[in-house]
Parts: sequence; C-alpha cells; structure tokens
Amino acid sequence: MIHLGKPVSRAAQQQAPSPLSVAAASSMPVAEVLAELHVGETGLSTAESAQRLRRIGPNAVRSHRARLGPVVLRQLRSPLLLLLAVTATVSFFLGERTDAIVIGVIVAVSVGLGVFNEYRAERAAEALHERLVHRVVVIRDGKAQSVDLVELVPGDIVELGAGELVPADLRLLAVTGLQCDESVLTGEANAVEKSTEPVAAASPTADLTCCALMGTVVSAGRARAVVVSTGGSTQFGRIALGLGKRPPETEFQVGLRQFSMLLVRVAAVLTVGIFAVNLALHRPILDALMFSLAIAVGISPQLLPAVVSTSLAAGSRLLAQQKVLVKRLVCIEDLGDIEVLFTDKTGTLTEGRIEFMRAIDQNGAAGDEPALLGLVCTDADIHDGRIAGGDSLDTALWQSPGTLQTVAGRYSRVATLPFDHRRRLVSVLVDDHDGVRTLITKGAPEAVLACCDDVPEAARTALEAEFAAGHRVVAVATRPAAGQRSLEFADEQRLRLRGFLMFLDPPKDSAREALTRLASLGIAVKVITGDNPAVAARVCAELGLPAGDALTGTELEHLSDAQLSDCLPATTIFARIDPEQKARIVRAQRALGVDVAFLGDGVNDALALHAADVGISVDSATDVAKDAADVVLLEKDLMVLADGVMQGRRVFANTMKYVLMGTSSNFGNMFSAAAASAFLPFLPMLPSQILLNNLLYDSSQLAIPTDNVDPEQLLRPSRWDIHLIQRFMLVFGPISSLFDFATFGVMLWVFHSGESLFHSGWFVESLATQTLVLFVIRTRRTPFFRSRPSVPLLLAGLAAVLIGAVLPSTPLAHALGFQPLPGAFFLALLLMIVCYLALAETAKHWFFRTQPAVDVIRPRSPGHRIQRRAARYIKFGAEGDRGRAPAAQTGLSDSGRQS
Repeated sequence: MIHLGKPVSRAAQQQAPSPLSVAAASSMPVAEVLAELHVGETGLSTAESAQRLRRIGPNAVRSHRARLGPVVLRQLRSPLLLLLAVTATVSFFLGERTDAIVIGVIVAVSVGLGVFNEYRAERAAEALHERLVHRVVVIRDGKAQSVDLVELVPGDIVELGAGELVPADLRLLAVTGLQCDESVLTGEANAVEKSTEPVAAASPTADLTCCALMGTVVSAGRARAVVVSTGGSTQFGRIALGLGKRPPETEFQVGLRQFSMLLVRVAAVLTVGIFAVNLALHRPILDALMFSLAIAVGISPQLLPAVVSTSLAAGSRLLAQQKVLVKRLVCIEDLGDIEVLFTDKTGTLTEGRIEFMRAIDQNGAAGDEPALLGLVCTDADIHDGRIAGGDSLDTALWQSPGTLQTVAGRYSRVATLPFDHRRRLVSVLVDDHDGVRTLITKGAPEAVLACCDDVPEAARTALEAEFAAGHRVVAVATRPAAGQRSLEFADEQRLRLRGFLMFLDPPKDSAREALTRLASLGIAVKVITGDNPAVAARVCAELGLPAGDALTGTELEHLSDAQLSDCLPATTIFARIDPEQKARIVRAQRALGVDVAFLGDGVNDALALHAADVGISVDSATDVAKDAADVVLLEKDLMVLADGVMQGRRVFANTMKYVLMGTSSNFGNMFSAAAASAFLPFLPMLPSQILLNNLLYDSSQLAIPTDNVDPEQLLRPSRWDIHLIQRFMLVFGPISSLFDFATFGVMLWVFHSGESLFHSGWFVESLATQTLVLFVIRTRRTPFFRSRPSVPLLLAGLAAVLIGAVLPSTPLAHALGFQPLPGAFFLALLLMIVCYLALAETAKHWFFRTQPAVDVIRPRSPGHRIQRRAARYIKFGAEGDRGRAPAAQTGLSDSGRQS
C-alpha cells in the first residue's frame, strides 16, 4: 500500500473540509492536502462519504430526470396557443360558448397528445441512461471498491489506470509513469507527464503536473490520487456549464430549430395579414382574432418535438433488438452520419480465435525451443500450468497441445518488464531448473530484431515469408544474465535471436459481406492494428477491402499533423500503431471535417474511442473500452454496425418526411384559408374546424417514426438543408392551394353551398389531400406506390381521412359547424384527390431529378468536444436532485429533453 500519512480519526473526518480548488491543491504538499480534506491512507469511511455526498451533492455537471411538469410546460409555451386559449375563454364569457368549448377541447387533446408522446420518449431515454453506470475504483474503509462516478466526493482516494477518464479534479498522491491527454481542456495534443511534486502557486491549467483534471484521459501509467473538487466546481465542469446547461445541439437539432423558426415567421405574417383583412371586412374582432390564431397554430409544427423524440426512442429500441446499445439517444443520429470507420483487425475482420501453429528457430528450421522460451516469457500469472490474465497470443500458446507447458512451469521468474504498446516487448529474468539465470525477451519481430546482434539472413527471409502468408508472428530472443537481480528497459539489448512463433487468426466469413455493405453505405473502412502491415494487407486483400497505402507507427512519428492529413485519404492500413498514435490518427481524420467512428475493445483503444465522433465497443470488451464508448455492440460484427448506421439514417429520413409535409400540403391549406377569407362573405373554415383538422392530421403523422425507408435513401449520410425545405415549400405549397381553390369553386358553383356546407366540404377535402399526399412525399420513387409504407402509417392516414369524411354526418356535426355532404361531393372529391396526387407526383419527380449535394465539411461549435464529454458526468433518474448542492457545485438541473 502506498503510504499517505497517518490515518484520520472518524471525528476528524466528520469535520466539514474547507473548500479546496485544484489550483490551490496543486501548490500544496500531499500531506497538507490530505489534512485539508480530513482523509488518511484508509480513505473515507462509507458513512462519511455518504454524509459528504448529501452535503456537497453528486459529482455531476448536470442532472436529468423525466418529469411530467416541464414536458407540459414545453407543450404550452407556444404564445400562439396561449393567445388562442385566452381568446376562446373571452368568447366563452361573451356568449359564444359552444365554439369556445369546442376549441378548448381540441387544444387540450392536441396538447395531451404531444405531452404523452414526448414524456414517453423521455422515460425511454431515462431508462436507457439508468442502465449505464460509469464506475471508478476508490479506497473506502481501507478497501478498494468500485462505485458510481457520480458518488465521488472530495476526500475520496481513487485509483487511475491507462485509458480511463479522470472522474474529478484530483491531487496526485503516487504515480507510476502517469501521462494524461488534456487536449479537451488545453488543446495540446501531446500527453502531459505527471508527478506528485507541488507546482508554483497560480500556475496555469496546462502546468498543473501534480494534478489530474476531470474530463481528461489517462494515456499511460497508473496513479493513486485524492479528489479535491467534483461536479461544477472542477475546471472541466466550469467550462461545460459556461457553454450552457444543455448538451450541444447537433446539426440535425439546429436544422429543426431553423425549420421551426421559418414556419413561425410565415405564421406571423399570415396571422397579421388575416387579422387586418378581416377587420377591414368589418367582421367581429374576436372571430377574426381566433381565426387568424387558428391559422398560425395550424402552420406551427406543434408535434415536431414529439415526432423527433418518438423516432429516437423507437430507434433505440430497434437498435437494441439488432444488438446495438446506444448510451445516449443522440448517438443514433451520430451513427447515421458516419463517413469513416477505423477498426481493429482481430475479432472484427478476423475470427478472433487465435491458434498457435508452430515454432521455427533462427535458421528457419522447425524446433520446440522458441515455443518453450515463449511460454516462459510472459507477464501473466501462471498457476498449476494454467495462464491467468494473459493476452490472446500468450493464452493461445499456453492452451496449445503438447508437454512444453510442464517444462515451462519449472522456470522461476525473478523479474518482469511488462509489455507496453510503445516498446511492443515483454521481458523476464528467469532461473531454469539448474539455476542458470537468463533474460528472455518476446514481442513484435521488428522490435525484437532491433535488440539483437547478428541476425541471420535466413531468419529475415523466413519472417517475410510468414508475414506474406498472413500469419501473426512473435519473435523470441535471449542472453545470459548471471548475477543480475532486476530488469530495466536498457537491459533489452545485445540479445541473440532464438526463433519465431507463428499464430493463425483466419479472416471472418461474414466480414467480406459486411465490408461490402459498409462501402455501399458510403463508409470508408480503415484498419488500425498493432500487427505487421503485410499481415494486415493480406487479411484486407482476402476480404476484398480496397487496397490502399499502409502507414506504420515508425513512419507516423516523423510526420507533422499537416503531412498526416495529406496521407489519410490514400491510406487504408495503419500498422504497428500505439494508443497515442491511434488517437492522433482519429483526430487528424476528424480535422478534415468528416464524421469518424472508431471500433475497439481493449484498454489501448480507449484514447481513440474518446477522440472519435462515435466511439464503438463490444460487450466482450474491457470495462475501460466500454466506458469510453458511445455505442456498444453485443456482437463484434461489422454487419451489426451496418444495421446501426442504417437505423440512424432511417430516423433522419422519417423526421424529414414530417418536415416536408409541414411545408407542402399543411402550409398550402393554411395559405388557402388565409386567401379565401379575403373574398368569401364568411370565414372559409371556423377556428375550431381548423384546429380539429390540424389535430386529426398531426395524429396521423405520429405514425411516421414506424415508416419504412427506401434503401436508396440510406446509401449515404444526410445533411440538413434549410434551402431545400424552402424550395420545397414554394413548389408544393401552391399545388396544394390550387386544389383548395378548385374545391371552393365546386362548393360555390356546383353545389351552391351555404356557410355550413362549404365548411364541411373544404374540411373533408383539405384533410384528405394533406394526409394522403404523405404517401407521395414519403418516397423519392416514381410512381410512389413502388414504395410500401408501414402498416401503422397506412392505417393512421386512412383513419384520419375516414374520420374527417364521416364527421359531418355524425351527431357532433352541429356543434362543430358541419352539415351532411351530398353523395356527388365524394365523387368530385375522389377526382380531385387523384388529380392532386398525380400533379404532386409529377412535381416530386421534377424536384428530385438531381440528388441534393452533401456538404463535405461539417461545422462544429467551439465547445462541441467539451459538451459531448460532459454527457458522461450527468446524474440521471429519480435521485438526481437528492442532496444536490447549489448549481455552482453540481451544475444546473436539466429537466428538458436530453439529446
């Protein structure tokens, strides 16, 4: 155990520790920091940590829980809706009670529908997050235990390991080769070496070498540290809170906001114009106001949040069925945006079942000695001839048939230099059964050969042949070490090559099909591996992955960031790459403005997982890798990932259907009502009828998230294009209005209708056309019936049209201002619907004659990376507010929709 000073009594622990910032702690000796925090070498007691948690609050930048109240308030915050409700209330007390009650009921049902769907989606998001717990190892009651990250308090002593996210602001107590990637805070890409020595007072963040800061990543080494600040009091927390209490808007969410504002501006113009025209025609002020407000409410995308939330929640459920777990709903959008995927080779492109094949000596001849030395040279634990904690190669070697394992068990290990990804070596100092002491080194052939003297040419020839055959190769070398008691890195020299160990990891049968499918989705797949480039190239060639350049870690070391960016487009294989280099490659690819995913399952992949736009791991991965990932695959199969990408694009495509519907028939109908009010002797539709029409239409649109999407629409990532939406509105809105005016003519000149019959006819026609045109707009195919809608969407659309058609003949007709329609009207209606859908189909074919361009570079907000990482420091669930401190400590409550 690392000595931290004298134990602190329970009475001393229960004294409230003085506030201590990481800046102050960095200039204080370790003993003084522990004294300030009232903690000793055994850590806090469980009772004291619970008391501090209640007093200080959770270690969270934000908190979130699904609450009904805020959802209701969001549905009611529309000023148009509130003004309409107030106007209806006034009209009720002025005698127009029937209309006021009808409007009130319709508004209540509309709001209730939105509340139900959005709250259900919030509960689904909360249930998703509650399944995910980010854990950290702490010392409490003198024992190491794993706790939820949000339960950390100042004074907790924590353990840090490579690849882990730093859980709070920490003062380091003991370090072993600790390095941290602090680029999220400082922008500096190089890892910072850490120590326990205090620094000068008022040192900048980049110089706090004796501290580890929340949100940064341990790139190498390990440490023990004491928590000094949590939540919003940390350096990272203050920055995240300064960027806003909500997570950053995605490009998709920004687009939705721009679309909503577009319709609000249109609604504002129409509302003012309609009100002014109706006043000029000397119509009652309240009637004119309610009519103009009903038009504005009809245009406003009230159910858009519910449609988006429902789409994302349904997407997460479908992904779970397809063996893809997303940690945040916004990850579904991210999956659909992937353009470049970096993946490891083992288990993804290969079967992942590594088998030891044979051993050859330094002259290329078969022999058992290299295998025996390879068995002995391991940093894993060996008990009773069985290996524990070894890597896949060591495990395959020890599980291979034969009797060499028994012989290897007779060696006595004196010292070990563990394997690391920078050296790519492991060395042991051992005594054989005769007491002869030997240094054995094993590792990547290039690294071992660099440590050897007089390597035979036959060995190099044999090695190249094995690489060309696609075999994984490990080299073994030795030298006498009589009298040596310990090992240092400098001892790994002047070795004699003893031979090579060959392993087989065949390509995965399903990988070829998966790579073809990913390519068809516009995703470039690149391989990052610790293996030899020739081996990786052989596997890629066997799987049909397009040949590209190969770049090794040694070559990468000599490239500037600009040179690396220039190499990326043509490079498919990155070989002999260490963890820091993986992260550097991912950052360089992201800097080119494309969405980057990284798939990895080891501790050495954690840095790259954090650096990617979408970090992807697998259920069988190490805890560190799964914690760093945004998405977890229940199977390490690229086909499963392809399913996730398609689901993300499906969510975007279905949401766009609602958006385009809102800018075509819905907008056209409301515009028609506004124009007709200027020349008709009566209102073209009563306010209550407009709202009822909108309610039935919106209810049918809630089935859009279930709809099928044409495969060709999923072949590439989509980008939000507000200009395309505006053009769509200008083309399809007038087409809808054209048939509305045709209906006006039929009702006035064919059926000679009065006010009630006119209202009934146009209500039925407008609802039917704006609902049924969805089946044209939902697909780019011509004719539209070549694409099948989902059964729920088909039934919802037909049900809305049917309800609208029969309402004028029901007992509710009088209260709603309707009267039964003649049978001939429905023949005219059928003819108009057929003509309308045919014209809409023709316009669609012309409008989408060319595919919209996709932006090559995606803009990012300045705080994008900090905000995305802050999502790991959110307290979810019903206990989110319990014991919370003021916002300055734990962050602001985010009871809104969590993206």
